[in-house]
Amino acid sequence: MTQDSDVEELPGDPLVREFLWIHSMVRHDLQAVRDLVAAINAGVATETVQDTIRSLQTLSPLWQLRVNCLRYCRFVHAHHGLEDVQLFPALRRSDPSLGPTVDRLEADHRAVSDLLDDVEALAVQLGPSDDEGVRAQLVNALEKLSEVLLAHLDFEEGSIIPTMRRWTHWPT
Repeated sequence: MTQDSDVEELPGDPLVREFLWIHSMVRHDLQAVRDLVAAINAGVATETVQDTIRSLQTLSPLWQLRVNCLRYCRFVHAHHGLEDVQLFPALRRSDPSLGPTVDRLEADHRAVSDLLDDVEALAVQLGPSDDEGVRAQLVNALEKLSEVLLAHLDFEEGSIIPTMRRWTHWPT
């Protein structure tokens, strides 16, 4: 039992805390991106967008690692790639009944990957010309990414944490 609750501490709980910590960083930075989307959608000047991105580099854990919009997309790609290669096969081995759940998570990863690719392509196009069409497309892409990614994180956490709590180490 932990001091703070009546819930028994299981061997995988430290792994779960690390998993949730990473997801909390993704959520935190996604909120910063959503706030930026709202500003872009409201017609804020390109210089203000660039200043906001620069300020984000000093405010959050992921941005402190020099994550900007493009790097953030790459981080999520890498995180999902690691889950696909290490976490999901281990889940299938640990609990074969999770097969359909892992199938859905893998499909989510493909959908998120496509959305990240869209955001990356549009972010590169955002520049001094201040093309309203590109801005609108970027807003739409970021809003869709936010919707799909947050739903994915919630489903993933709710579905696999019970199995992860029984693990004693990260899968290799």
